[in-house]
Amino acid sequence: MEKKITELQLLEQGMQNFALQKQTFQAQLIEVENALEELKSTKGQTYKIVGNIMIASDKEELNKDLKSKKELLDVRLKNIEKQENNIKDKSKKLQEEVMANLKKR
Repeated sequence: MEKKITELQLLEQGMQNFALQKQTFQAQLIEVENALEELKSTKGQTYKIVGNIMIASDKEELNKDLKSKKELLDVRLKNIEKQENNIKDKSKKLQEEVMANLKKR
C-alpha cells in the first residue's frame, strides 16, 4: 500500500515536470510563430540573434530555420502531451486501487 502511495507521488511529480516543460515549449512556439509573422511583413534586410549579437541573415533562410524550429517544437509538445496522458492514466488507475484498498480497511 505504501509503495503504491509513493508511486502515486512520483507520478504527480512527473506530471508537474511535464507541465513545466510543456509551458516552456509553448512559450517558445509562440515566440517562433510571432517571428514568422513579423518576417512575412518585413521588407529589406533581416537579422537573427546568435548569442549576444545580431547577424544579417537571408530572409528565406531565416524563414526556413524558423519553420523547422516550429515543427520541432510541435513534435516535442505532442510527445509531452502523450507522456502526460499516459501518466494521467497510470495515476488514475493507481488512485482507484489505493482508494479501493482504503475502503476495505
